[in-house]
Amino acid sequence: MKRFLLVLVILVLIGAGAYLYLNRSDSSTGTAPAIAGAPPTANVLARGEYLTKAADCAACHSVPGSGKAFAGGVPFRLPFGTIYSSNITADAATGIGSWSDDDFVRALHDGIGKGGEHLYPAFPYSSYTLLSRSDVLAIKAYLFSLPKISQPNRLNDLSFPYNQRWAIGFWNAAFFKSQRFQPDAAQSAQWNSGKYLATALGHCAECHTPRNAAFALDHSQEFSGEVLQGWRAYNITSDPVHGIGAWSDGDIASYFSTGHADGHGSASGPMAEAVENSLRFLQPPDTGALVAYLRSAPALAGKDPIAVDAKPAPALASSDYASSGDAQADAQGLKLFEGACASCHQWNGKGQQTPYASLLGARGVNDVHGSNITQVLLHGSSLRGEGANVFMPGFGNAYSNTEIAALSNYVIGHFGNKQGTVTPDDVAERRKQL
Repeated sequence: MKRFLLVLVILVLIGAGAYLYLNRSDSSTGTAPAIAGAPPTANVLARGEYLTKAADCAACHSVPGSGKAFAGGVPFRLPFGTIYSSNITADAATGIGSWSDDDFVRALHDGIGKGGEHLYPAFPYSSYTLLSRSDVLAIKAYLFSLPKISQPNRLNDLSFPYNQRWAIGFWNAAFFKSQRFQPDAAQSAQWNSGKYLATALGHCAECHTPRNAAFALDHSQEFSGEVLQGWRAYNITSDPVHGIGAWSDGDIASYFSTGHADGHGSASGPMAEAVENSLRFLQPPDTGALVAYLRSAPALAGKDPIAVDAKPAPALASSDYASSGDAQADAQGLKLFEGACASCHQWNGKGQQTPYASLLGARGVNDVHGSNITQVLLHGSSLRGEGANVFMPGFGNAYSNTEIAALSNYVIGHFGNKQGTVTPDDVAERRKQL
């Protein structure tokens, strides 16, 4: 019995030591590579504003249309419940106004709140840990310069055991490492800047990289695409068929700054939010650096790869105002498109009045599962890009699940030349996302 207890004590001590070692904090301050829009010589508030936009803080911490910037309350609906973003204004009672510099740095570098509580990794500290201390404090300075908003944080609605914050420490031990960005001396200054923008500030992997059963990023499939909250974040690796390898530098840059690239469609959903709140504010050298880094992302096909048919026969056989080549199309889907969609998108998919309405070459209409097409039809889409303010209404209240499924499959067939697989049950599940 004594031997058993001794072994048990030893195992507990070893486990505790491993836990503490794996949860250790990296105290280094880090040195960020050159960011054109936030040079070290710039005023700290100007730097902070640029970095805050590059980090896309507004998209997660500002409820659209509320007029309460950074006051939190944005829901993140996950398989195990809903997490609400927190108030990050300088209000001392409900925001982070009482946080010291070290408190704020610890949150971004280690995922630990002011009170020592673990933050849920829906807050992308696993990416922000790469930020330099100087950049983190510039972001804090900017946030503290904005109006204070008194708005209590909403309680998360998570099932057991996910509602136990202490358990995040074990998740961190398995999947997280506190560390600052390390430039690669073998790569160019532009590439290193692009990597910092993509991995530390823009945290692109948080949406575009698949997750494992523990909801941690699967870095072996970096940037190969994932579905989160019902929206598909597309493959952005250098794969020429399934990723963006065949896009020109100008195409990618245009998509970042305007939310649209001719022949590749327009951004919607969370990607439209990223363009509106973040990417469109990048200065051209920073956009170019981001493009250069993504060019180097290893080519991966990803799960459920999408191959775009740039010349879909049914659409090419149609004119602006008349359909052709739809002999196999579902009659209900065709009728719905004729009544609600054709006037803006046109039968040939070129779009009327604005190129944002073009459907040719878009990955959404080439995805047989119709994830994003269904979401747009249900909830609509809006985007403010460079010189553009685009809006499409949702039809979720007007059409049944069966009708949305039929319309989705028609769009996939007509503009993607593929057999869509969207079912009424799929639509019912996607209705829950927003």
